[in-house]
Amino acid sequence: MILSRAPVRLSMGGGGTDLPSYYKEYGGFLLATSINKYVNIVLNKRFEEDIRLSYSKTEIVDDISKIEHRIFREALNYTGITKQIELASISDVPSNCGLGTSSTFTVALLNALYAYKRNYVSIDKLAEAACHIEIDILKEPIGKQDQYASAYGGFNAYYFNKDGSVNVEPVDIKEEMMIELQNNLFLFYLNITRSASSILTDQNEKSKQKDSSTLDKLHRIKEIGIHTKKVLEQGKINEFGEILHNHWMTKKGLSSKVSDPYIDEAYDIAMKNGAIGGKVVGAGGGGFLLVYCPNNKPKLVEALRKFGLKPTWFSFEFEGAKKIYSA
Repeated sequence: MILSRAPVRLSMGGGGTDLPSYYKEYGGFLLATSINKYVNIVLNKRFEEDIRLSYSKTEIVDDISKIEHRIFREALNYTGITKQIELASISDVPSNCGLGTSSTFTVALLNALYAYKRNYVSIDKLAEAACHIEIDILKEPIGKQDQYASAYGGFNAYYFNKDGSVNVEPVDIKEEMMIELQNNLFLFYLNITRSASSILTDQNEKSKQKDSSTLDKLHRIKEIGIHTKKVLEQGKINEFGEILHNHWMTKKGLSSKVSDPYIDEAYDIAMKNGAIGGKVVGAGGGGFLLVYCPNNKPKLVEALRKFGLKPTWFSFEFEGAKKIYSA
């Protein structure tokens, strides 16, 4: 039996510039940290010859081509495992919540399958394999940030180069500033799940068509991400909250699907009760609202509780994808 896990991520700046339609022309930049919410994969060699999968539903098939779950199917095909295996997934957070759960699932799954085959690959190759399955094989309109952030873990800057390669650079934040930053960040679940595909497809098409408004906003978002890294390394933690607000205002201009009246109201309540910045994590449209609040924290939590949102407590994590147990 093998137990593999990988963390989800919080994007802190630069989101959207990791899509090929943008970085292949201009180069992308993204700031992200992994948090202690995980997707877990349990793998066991099955006595029977067939394949058993357990997620939100159960599948038992005698051929991988019959598997309905697209990522399970393509990951097994990619690693050459065709029979006599049982896999189950367990997640700490819901799918389609903006924390990159789909890519985190792919990373954790590949990590387990590689361990099963005793094929131990580098973190970079693990991330690239996950990108290959999701982007090249399944043709998902997504970027590379989620796979890399989950595989590497930690608080990093990701440089997406025009040739498709990715450079990973740890953000040099002093420990006391990291603690203060974490204490001032809150996650509130918006009680909405959504697929990022429609939002990202729209952005992708506009980028390919060189829509000037979209490109100007993406250039601005990349600049905000680079500036955020400098601000955090300089220990200007409260300025980060203000930048987060500017990032959200810019991001909302990318698509009418990024926000709606309900999300806008939740954000306004947060801003009127101690927050100085925030954004919906991921592509937008639902999932989690990330809020920066240096003061009056109980007031913020109470106000959003009355609105129907409860906080999800978390901490930064620095391990990335790992095999927890093998027997």
